[in-house]
Amino acid sequence: MTRLFHKPWAPHKWMRPNEIVTPRLLIARRGQMQLRSAASGGYVSGPMVARKTNSSARKRRPGGGPSALGWFARGLALAALIWIGGFVVFIFSLPGAAAEGTTTEGVVVLTGGPGRLDRGAQVLKAGLAQRLLVSGVHPSVKPKELAKAAGIPDKLASCKVDMGFQADSTRTNAVEVADWVARNKFKSIRLVTASYHMPRARAELEARLPTDVQVVNDGVRAGLPLWSMLVEYAKFQASWLMLRVRPV
Repeated sequence: MTRLFHKPWAPHKWMRPNEIVTPRLLIARRGQMQLRSAASGGYVSGPMVARKTNSSARKRRPGGGPSALGWFARGLALAALIWIGGFVVFIFSLPGAAAEGTTTEGVVVLTGGPGRLDRGAQVLKAGLAQRLLVSGVHPSVKPKELAKAAGIPDKLASCKVDMGFQADSTRTNAVEVADWVARNKFKSIRLVTASYHMPRARAELEARLPTDVQVVNDGVRAGLPLWSMLVEYAKFQASWLMLRVRPV
């Protein structure tokens, strides 16, 4: 019967005599490989194995610990977890409206969102504050236009409503409010702004007010998408850091 395949040790006509592999030679070579493996602690010597061993040695440090890149990745992951945890605390600690019946000498409204001016006007008309400051008003707005938009009678607006035209950011809002408080010699004010904006606004304001001035939070709830809340949280962190690095 004709064999379809040569035996592994069967010589071919193109092979030189010294290239013929016999069963005895295969067994001998296998024994040598096993001896080399035992002598090297389980690693067989050879070009391919040596390259593999060298590459793994490059990846691992002598002490077996993580590399500099590994430490950097761990630090980055830890920083991300701390940042996310801080954001969760930020969301759940946003202030709401002030307690009903709370009185202060002044009430301050920071423009820039719905419901803020209405809240400030309501406080003034209820007699819960002596004066109202609307900070960040556009220069083109007239006092009567503002009073009409807020539903404040002209007589009340003419003697108890002040308009601030200089502020165009949270920082300049704080400067404008601090000047107004100093001029009127107030010791207590109610701060009206959006709830999400309150932490940053209060941080900027408290950095410029005397320590004996009481600030009452009166946050106006405003729905914001998650992305906008993340941006506001980043702004609050940047503001807090700047106030620590470069105090007012």
